[in-house]
Amino acid sequence: MNKGILSFLLFSFSLLAAQQKPVKIAFLSDVHFQDLYGSFSDHDFKGIVNPKTGKPTILRTMDSQLHSTRIFNENYFAFLKALDDIATKGIKIVAMPGDFSDDGQAYNLRGLYKILEQYHQKYGINFYLTTGNHDPVGPFRNEGGKDDFLGKDGSPLGIYSKDGLGKARDKIITKDIAESGYLEILSELKDFGFYPKKRDLFWSTPFDLTPFTNYSYKKALPSADYSKRMYEVEKGFNVPDLSYVVEPVSGVWMVAIDGNTYIPKKLNDKPENPSNYKGASIGYNNVLTHKQHLIQWIKRLAQDAKTNHKTLIAFTHYPMIDFNDGATKEIKGLLGEKKWQLERVPEEEVAKAFAEAGLQVHFAGHMHINDTGIRNFGDKFLVNVQVPSLAAYLPGYKVLTIHSPEKMEVQTEILNTVPRFDELFPLYEKEHETLEKDTRKILWNKDILKTKSYHDFMLFHLKELVRLRMIPDDWPADFIKKGEKLNGEDILFLSQSLNVENAQHTLQQKEIHSESFRKWNFDDLLLDLYKFQSADELARKDIPKERLEQYQLLEKEFEKNTIQDPFIIQWKSLFRILSLLSSGDPSDHFEINLQSKSIKRL
Repeated sequence: MNKGILSFLLFSFSLLAAQQKPVKIAFLSDVHFQDLYGSFSDHDFKGIVNPKTGKPTILRTMDSQLHSTRIFNENYFAFLKALDDIATKGIKIVAMPGDFSDDGQAYNLRGLYKILEQYHQKYGINFYLTTGNHDPVGPFRNEGGKDDFLGKDGSPLGIYSKDGLGKARDKIITKDIAESGYLEILSELKDFGFYPKKRDLFWSTPFDLTPFTNYSYKKALPSADYSKRMYEVEKGFNVPDLSYVVEPVSGVWMVAIDGNTYIPKKLNDKPENPSNYKGASIGYNNVLTHKQHLIQWIKRLAQDAKTNHKTLIAFTHYPMIDFNDGATKEIKGLLGEKKWQLERVPEEEVAKAFAEAGLQVHFAGHMHINDTGIRNFGDKFLVNVQVPSLAAYLPGYKVLTIHSPEKMEVQTEILNTVPRFDELFPLYEKEHETLEKDTRKILWNKDILKTKSYHDFMLFHLKELVRLRMIPDDWPADFIKKGEKLNGEDILFLSQSLNVENAQHTLQQKEIHSESFRKWNFDDLLLDLYKFQSADELARKDIPKERLEQYQLLEKEFEKNTIQDPFIIQWKSLFRILSLLSSGDPSDHFEINLQSKSIKRL
């Protein structure tokens, strides 16, 4: 055979094989990156010296971490571990659905750029970012700072962008702690999706109407400019929208939706006033009312993708589908409409609007949870995959494998072990010593510093968060007061609404052994509820099997109970919520079938 023909055939075969190779995309959401080892451009403060490493460190207090739905410090090490994992797996595409920073401060953006560029240069990983409500906090740069950095004597240290902010006695002033706006974020991180690259096969924004067939890098470049990416959120108020679509590999369109909707508080104020905008944490409910151009853009992209045989994968910071596994109504009834972050639950109209626009697969963050939601509207189908945070229980990320235009696989990768996760523990020891001297404050539990793995550390964080914040903020005080005295056996007796003696007799007849229920108490039950809220089916690994079976039995026993006592009704509701949160759609390892419009556990 002619050598030229043979070479051509071999090249054609290898090209065909490459085209048929599955495409893998890792999704890393809610990293909340803060640069522990960063520096300020206008101040020589580099942090407090860690006696364990001898390195100066800019960190937040443990007390602030345990009152927050996210940690601020150890996620730095988790981020590096996740990137190392991704590099080891040979994945070359990483999507980051928002909150890649923790309020978009300049020093953190610089630190993030440095790490992303390092992994791009070393491993050839291409990063595609979209914004969350912490990057930026508002559409334009705003003065800011935090009261709760750790000072050298173990007391809180304030770092602010100008004098007159905050309440800390000891403070540092640096412009690098101000909350960056869209312009600053675009300028610093434009290399990571926000601008087209020569290697991209296609790149466009909602404001660029150039058809795919006429695409060129040279034409796309001007449309990436900040001034070309504005829309009118209210009459006279123009704000940025950094949404874009990119084709990083042949046949796959990744749609990075900027779901932030910054609505002015006062319509008679100046549009450039950064303090005159509401936060964006409500998510897509505000997109429906103030950002309709995104839905029209998705509709256009879906049609173009179909015409040009492209697979469309979208990612945004905010969920498109209710993430409470059908328990939202029950949660409202038990806790109230403004508890449990219910204001962040998207209205059903959100899923309907995007499904009818032609979107089928969407990855989101924001809630720091592992979850999958599915909606069918006639012949339209939408699946929303909630990517867990690296900064909350259960820490992890998702890997999407596109096997074909119809079949995709989603795998959840959990970070159980993280090198150096305990590097800052000596600094927290000093903080705890200082806090012990202040009898006015509730002390955080020092046992968190005995944890031996990142998994255990994050589980302990959840436990303290529930104790210090969730129970006081979310739950009816009378219910907690009555419930906190009970163990599992007491709750079992309560389900029978009989005195102890009669309850024991009734349970014996049902062959239910109440003694084994004494192994857990009310606090364990509430913590397990929050485990399921956060980790979905993956929480089962952190709850004894026997206890899970007892929860199922208790739900059935309370359901049979017809007594209209308010306390009993609250218990019935609690176990219904637990049941729904623990039995949602597959969220660990599953297949998405766009042909049959279904998912199945793998």
